[in-house]
Amino acid sequence: MMNRQINPIGIIRSPYSEKFAVPRQPNLVSAGQGELHLLAPYNDPNSVKGLEQFSHLWLLFLFHHIEPEKWRLTVRPPRLGGNKTLGVFATRSPFRPNHIGLSAVELKDITVVQKQVILKLGSLDLVDGTPIIDIKPYIPYCDSYPQAKGSYAQTVPETVLTVTFSPFVQQFLERQKQDYPQLATLISQVISQDPRPAYKRKDKTEQEFGLTLYHFNIKGRIINQHAIVDQITIID
Repeated sequence: MMNRQINPIGIIRSPYSEKFAVPRQPNLVSAGQGELHLLAPYNDPNSVKGLEQFSHLWLLFLFHHIEPEKWRLTVRPPRLGGNKTLGVFATRSPFRPNHIGLSAVELKDITVVQKQVILKLGSLDLVDGTPIIDIKPYIPYCDSYPQAKGSYAQTVPETVLTVTFSPFVQQFLERQKQDYPQLATLISQVISQDPRPAYKRKDKTEQEFGLTLYHFNIKGRIINQHAIVDQITIID
């Protein structure tokens, strides 16, 4: 078989600085939006001519935070609580032979800023800096099958945790509203999905957690099914 080199055509900019906080699918965190910045020689308005007529896109990307040698024949999907083993090709696990992912996202706008072509995107499930290797328009008549069977992922996952902010965090978020008007919503939506590994979800004792969104370091505690955000600091 012939080996082919695949080069990125663009880079994602998103709130997710690390893979721990990333939603497991797009559209689960509406406040987690981002951008796709095209790279040369594709960074040309001609490459996206007509794309504005589509509301959604397919993005093919690389799981760049996964080391190349880390792939598996079987995995334990978080949706099944980490209790059941399935073949990697029956899941969307990042631990794949070629580390290629696929995501359907909303296209909100296309802009050109200082000769940089930027695709404004809706809800994302991609880490900041993710390399995009292709863009394809989402075509409803052939890409949507409402009656399709989805095995263990037939329905949207339920919100797992309730989330509250300490008085200190509420004051901090209020000061950030001008630059990050959706920061409080983003934090709440991300944590409510419970990004912890399945085995930690089973532990009912109080647990501390930490995650990074944009340049904010967020820390808190989970007690039963309730998360309390105690602290937010700005990363220098």
